[in-house]
Amino acid sequence: MKVYLDNCCLNRPFDDQTNLRIHLESEAIKVIFLSCEQGHWDLIISVVSKYEVANTPDNARRKQLELMIEIADDMIEINENIEKRAKQFEISTGMKAFDALHLACAETKADVFLTVDDQFLKKARSIENLNVQVENPLKWAEKVL
Repeated sequence: MKVYLDNCCLNRPFDDQTNLRIHLESEAIKVIFLSCEQGHWDLIISVVSKYEVANTPDNARRKQLELMIEIADDMIEINENIEKRAKQFEISTGMKAFDALHLACAETKADVFLTVDDQFLKKARSIENLNVQVENPLKWAEKVL
């Protein structure tokens, strides 16, 4: 299984853990990362992921995020096809440019794209002929574990 987590997922373990939803999503993300570290699944990232992590303003968080994505099995580079596909996502759904790039990258190699962003999830699920499953990490982990 090839798993792509967007930046919202990567940052979820650093969010306010007193909120039950955030806490449960964080725990699911930790389990997903553990499964990737143990070689059960492959973590897929993109240059978009690396860019967003590199531009995290908090130094301590940035270092933690850099360690997290080091376990990635593959990093997707942006090419003309990915740019075109991302633009289609933006136009058809009103998706933000970085979200569209993440999704277009994930579509090229991942089996599942995980996000905790409900608005993005709704937009992504509205796309016809999407070549990657899009899920919330908690709900997806409940299904596959």
